[in-house]
Amino acid sequence: MAEEKDKKKDTNLRWWILLTVIVGTFLGRLDQTIVNLALPKIINDFGITVSSAGWIATAYILANAVFVPIWGKLGDTLGRKKVYIWGFVIFIIGSVLAGLAWNLSSMIVFRVIQAIAGSADYPTAMAILAVTFKEGKERAQALGIWSASFAAAVVFGPLIGGPLIDNFGWRSVFLINLPIGILGIIMAMLFINESRSDIKTKFFDWWGALSLGGTLSALVLVLEKGSTWGWFSSESLICYFAMVVLLGLFIKIENKVAEPIVDLKFFKIPAFVNALTNNFIVFMGMMGGVFLLPVFAQTFLGYNATETGFLFMPMAIAMMIASPIGGSLTGKVQSRYIIFISTLVASLGIFLFTFLDPRSTAIDIIIPLSIMAFGLGFGMAQRTNIIASVVPQSEIGIASSILALVRNIAGAVGIAIFATILNNRVATNVLTINSFSKLYSHIPFQIQNYIGLISLKAQINAYHYVFLVASIIVFIGSFTILFLKLKNERTDIKVHVE
Repeated sequence: MAEEKDKKKDTNLRWWILLTVIVGTFLGRLDQTIVNLALPKIINDFGITVSSAGWIATAYILANAVFVPIWGKLGDTLGRKKVYIWGFVIFIIGSVLAGLAWNLSSMIVFRVIQAIAGSADYPTAMAILAVTFKEGKERAQALGIWSASFAAAVVFGPLIGGPLIDNFGWRSVFLINLPIGILGIIMAMLFINESRSDIKTKFFDWWGALSLGGTLSALVLVLEKGSTWGWFSSESLICYFAMVVLLGLFIKIENKVAEPIVDLKFFKIPAFVNALTNNFIVFMGMMGGVFLLPVFAQTFLGYNATETGFLFMPMAIAMMIASPIGGSLTGKVQSRYIIFISTLVASLGIFLFTFLDPRSTAIDIIIPLSIMAFGLGFGMAQRTNIIASVVPQSEIGIASSILALVRNIAGAVGIAIFATILNNRVATNVLTINSFSKLYSHIPFQIQNYIGLISLKAQINAYHYVFLVASIIVFIGSFTILFLKLKNERTDIKVHVE
């Protein structure tokens, strides 16, 4: 009887741990969502240009990308609970400071502090869940529910951010993190058990961390600014050169150092590489295509920022519904088939965007978004679970940080590539459409309308082309997962790979 009671208590504790990491993940993603809504007000208050304000986002992305693998390693070695709580504390401090920022420079510094702290969440949270939920099916369900919190932040971003900004000013979107953050810290202290790698670390791979950080900084910087600088400008070429040199140095260091920050032996595991490849292709296609939707809605459909945010709410709800359902299929259907079908569904959703035009309604955006989100969410837990399943339990934090890093880089690459494709396609379309068009009038307003119609058609066709390319990329990406082979597929951490 006592044994059964202890088992029930342990089960309840596990779900409280899940709720705790959801609070942290939700807070981090919520911050990113509502800060974007606040940018116009920040621009007005600081008297800066839109281009300058872009550094508020760029600095955050840079710092976040650089520190994800570092936190993953620190969590495995120093203790995941300790690192998770410290991440929370620093994030709150950075949030309060950002809420008190007095100019662009101070805002960028404080956003970097936020990003450094926020990057601790993904690798440590995933590692905490992986060691808390050891049974395969239960763990996949937990990861599915946790994945849904990413979508929940998208839902509540406009709902919380809009009223906060309108009633209390842009500073409130940072200061709201204080009470939520304190709640998260208290929950973490009460419910999360400390865990770390069984392998005792003698020293931290600082040289590996610095070279990796430099590589990622150069990569993210050129992806963010390349379209403005020019992809073959001197600034971009310097970034390419720095990236190649530092990456070569990083690989050399990691092959020689006793305790690398990124264990390159992971890349000798076929299932690990296959899962990363699928994640990269899918997230590149999805992020590259979907980031254009808000621009399309506001430019051609006349929606404001808040209305555009509401268009994404059904998408988030679809992902929240699909993630636990996909996780519940663990042990019943092979992971590769779940991911394959889910990715095909996501590619269908993206393809449906090719039918958008200036006469489209909100439903014409919501339905494809929901289909894409349902497909993505359906396989999310499986994608995450594979990574956790094929590496030693002691290195789950590092492995999950690599997954987060690959997804972030894929999104940045996709956005950079598709923004370039869009701009180039518009220019090509204008020339093509104009060559097949004739205007038999010299009246100024008719000439102006003629030019406007050519420009409109050129832009709409360019968007269609980008969405088509994105859907094809995701469609092709769905087949890459079919090469995944797990010997005697099980979903606990001790899975053996071929």
